[in-house]
Amino acid sequence: MELSPPTCRDNLTDNCSTQHVDQLMTVLEMVIYVPIFVTGLCLNIVALLVFCVCLKKWTECTIYMTNLALMDLLLLLPLPSKMHAANYRWSGDLQPLCSFLENLYFVGIYGSIYMIMCIAVDRWVAICHPFQAKQLRSPKAALMTCVGVWILVISATFPVIYGFRESSQVEFHCFHRFSDAGWSPAVIGSLLAFGFLGPALVVVLCSVHTIRTLKQSGQRSAQSQACVKIIYSSLSAFLIPFTPSHLGILLQFLVRQNSVIQDCAAKANISLFIQVTMCLSNITCCLDALCYYFIAREVRSTKHTFRRSFSGLVLQQETSRHHFNPKKL
Repeated sequence: MELSPPTCRDNLTDNCSTQHVDQLMTVLEMVIYVPIFVTGLCLNIVALLVFCVCLKKWTECTIYMTNLALMDLLLLLPLPSKMHAANYRWSGDLQPLCSFLENLYFVGIYGSIYMIMCIAVDRWVAICHPFQAKQLRSPKAALMTCVGVWILVISATFPVIYGFRESSQVEFHCFHRFSDAGWSPAVIGSLLAFGFLGPALVVVLCSVHTIRTLKQSGQRSAQSQACVKIIYSSLSAFLIPFTPSHLGILLQFLVRQNSVIQDCAAKANISLFIQVTMCLSNITCCLDALCYYFIAREVRSTKHTFRRSFSGLVLQQETSRHHFNPKKL
């Protein structure tokens, strides 16, 4: 996730220089982005090949994970341009290209967040509500949900991002120096509420309920234990990259409101924090490929196990009710 952190080249403050932060980030971005780009590209391409070529039957989980891999690729593709733009200015006539690359990046970030949310909800329905899952879960429903996510993220991102840059023929740093409209309370509030906090709340609640259901069911099979471990790892892979970066966005928003944070040292620390956490948040494209690859198999096997358990429980309750009905005594 990247929202143009303040740099000395952006001249956001008159008397407070962050040149030392910019020089440090020039090195750190290369160190962080190169392995993320190479590893993430290889893992997600392999995942797409497995889902689209090796697996003959499309299930709900494979549909969600295929779209997640596509979202992660959208996040990865602009990274070389981001590395170049961090060190070199682009001519003014490249602003449309820059805005397009920025849009791809934002679509990849928030598309991944919403796709992970869909996977968590699908897993929760399959394990915690196995009877309703027969009506709610289907490959067609999963496909329609993914199409809806693509439409939602693209329609919410492209019109907004294109308006963040002011028309100018001067040289500029792509992925930096958005206009004040990009840091307005309405934009940042919507970004934090609907881009991260809302999906994060859904992912956490679904994951906690699913883990509780698995532990309370009495099932101690290897598949059940593996499913719990995958849920923990996927939840960590979601919260660890995105929570610090969105905290940095909130802090930088307060910096942009000049009356809130005025201390020069605090501004420099926030500038370093937001840039480092935003760079590290891109590691989600690698963690997704590692964490979600095995979800479909584990959820499907666990789902059938709990469907039998809950079916037996319901049958037992019905039998007890008929045999021990006081009205029949």
